[in-house]
Amino acid sequence: MQPEPEASYAAAFAPALLDPVSHVPSIVTGPCGKSAVRCYNVYRNNVMVSLIDALASIYPAVLRLTGADFFRAIARFYIRESPPTSPLLFDYGRDFPAFIQAYEFAQSLPWLADVARIERAWLDAYHAADSAPLSPSALAAVASDRLASLVFTLHPATRVVRSPFAAVTIFATNRNTAPNCMIDASTPEDALITRPDADVVVQILPPGGAVFLTSLMSGCMLAEAAAAALEDALDFDLATNIAGLFEAGAITSLTSGDAR
Repeated sequence: MQPEPEASYAAAFAPALLDPVSHVPSIVTGPCGKSAVRCYNVYRNNVMVSLIDALASIYPAVLRLTGADFFRAIARFYIRESPPTSPLLFDYGRDFPAFIQAYEFAQSLPWLADVARIERAWLDAYHAADSAPLSPSALAAVASDRLASLVFTLHPATRVVRSPFAAVTIFATNRNTAPNCMIDASTPEDALITRPDADVVVQILPPGGAVFLTSLMSGCMLAEAAAAALEDALDFDLATNIAGLFEAGAITSLTSGDAR
């Protein structure tokens, strides 16, 4: 079966778009068979600019931290290595944080990749499905002998990002135009990202909170999640962590795990 003419043309037209040193495909011609090099290069430049702008809109804190010139340089290298596979631009750049982490000239900013991970999680939370948060009174109504076996259903927007750096503080400081302040970047911070209502919430999890929440998200019962969190942090406080999840609107339902 022969490919459709449109598909053959696209297959020949597209690959050189993201490589400035590639020759213009021979299949591309202007009126009356004239050269289309200039027009193709204009289009090539527009495609690159559009993708860089898409990344900048997804990662505004990274843009502010690096400056426009550095951001555009790293974005160009990323785009050439990882061209889009979806027509939805907001879905582009999922592995941009990993690219930043491996990028030679970003090694002096070791927290930058984690800031990017929080930004990606922020966007995913923004586009996640809606769900009504559960009131803390629902937990208060559970008999004490059933608490250990509870299974928590988390809001579809809930995400966790762990970092050995102060990534949450750096993220929050650079998502707006407020003046930068001195930050001790060496302080580890784990992020809870969710969207109980219209606005995305990003906050720092208390000690053991990331392991606790990740365990709950994987379907562990409350006692199992608490035990895992205590292994991660001896100062883990169960009541504080549960209260924080309810306040953030991250919990949508409670069920018993006894039937598993």
